[in-house]
Amino acid sequence: MHRVNIILNQLGAVERETSLASCPSAFVPPSNPFDAELIATARKIATRGKGILAADESTGTIGARFKDINVENNTENRRQYRQLLFTTKDLNQFISGVILYDETFWQKADSGATFPKVLLDNNIVVGIKLDEGTKPLLGTNGELSTQGLTDLDKRCKKYYEGGARFAKWRAVLSISEHTPSDLSIAETAHSLARYASICQQNGLVPIVEPEILMDGSHDIETCRRTTEKVVAACYTQLRLHNICLEGTLLKPNMVVSGAACEKKSSAAEVGRHTVLALQRSVPAAVPGITFLSGGMSEAEASLNLNALQAPGLGPRPWALTFSYGRALQKSVLKAWAGKKENIPRAQGVLLHRAECNSLAAKGEYRSDLEKEASAKEAIYVKNYKY
Repeated sequence: MHRVNIILNQLGAVERETSLASCPSAFVPPSNPFDAELIATARKIATRGKGILAADESTGTIGARFKDINVENNTENRRQYRQLLFTTKDLNQFISGVILYDETFWQKADSGATFPKVLLDNNIVVGIKLDEGTKPLLGTNGELSTQGLTDLDKRCKKYYEGGARFAKWRAVLSISEHTPSDLSIAETAHSLARYASICQQNGLVPIVEPEILMDGSHDIETCRRTTEKVVAACYTQLRLHNICLEGTLLKPNMVVSGAACEKKSSAAEVGRHTVLALQRSVPAAVPGITFLSGGMSEAEASLNLNALQAPGLGPRPWALTFSYGRALQKSVLKAWAGKKENIPRAQGVLLHRAECNSLAAKGEYRSDLEKEASAKEAIYVKNYKY
């Protein structure tokens, strides 16, 4: 019997060797010459206590904001406003990166320097919005698909040559009885992975942004479960596309109850549910998570970001910081009002707002730091388009 076992073992070994010999070797994705640069850039943006100023509003979106302060939406006014933002002294103490819109990327300051050069000279990393808006996703209940993959490689190369080193691509999902659908989640994850792959091939750090809108009456638990599912689906696709996760950033929504929910979430609840959702879905290799404000007031966005840093929430291997647009600019726009003589005051408001969020990213923000009444004003807009 012992001899039979020996023979069977020998036959098994031969069979295994034959099987292994006939199998092709495991696929090893080719290395990307940009990997080291991508990792360094992502880490720089995710520096503790610093975040991103999202100044990539489309022409139509910034027009709506100008309308609120009675400023005409024309090229020169848009240039003057962006110049106000980018030339704010000491902004780089709190802001590590700025996302630009295509028009802004090619505009120049009064000095003659392009806006990317103005930012780079101040040690701020230049980013660019790459998505081209959304269109209805066929076969769903009004859900959306983000556009812009066609010729994305050519656009990435052009922006890289112009000084950009990271990019943004916003996908939107909503919570209702029938949404987000599996199709919408799959489409979101796949398009974000394709975008990320093309970005990394051309030297740009991709910000992966699957935004779950605040629209709806859902509670915070529903938002957490949905956020976990969506973000996990995105990382499954990013792995399939052989993305260098160390050279990426995530820009998700915070986990909050819907805008129409009767039970509003406290900052502590937002912190607890958001961190839990991320712990269950985001790999530790990702260097930073730069949250969007999603319609929260300026003060609320800072308060909730601060809550994410609270002790007792478990391991957080990523930097938890901000990538705010409206939550950095609402009070700035109000202070500026399109008048040249208001620029110094508006820049002071921007610096204060950036400092508040810098403190929040370190868990050091306090509500009594707020100076502007407008910081507590509601920003939420239903079905918001960026």
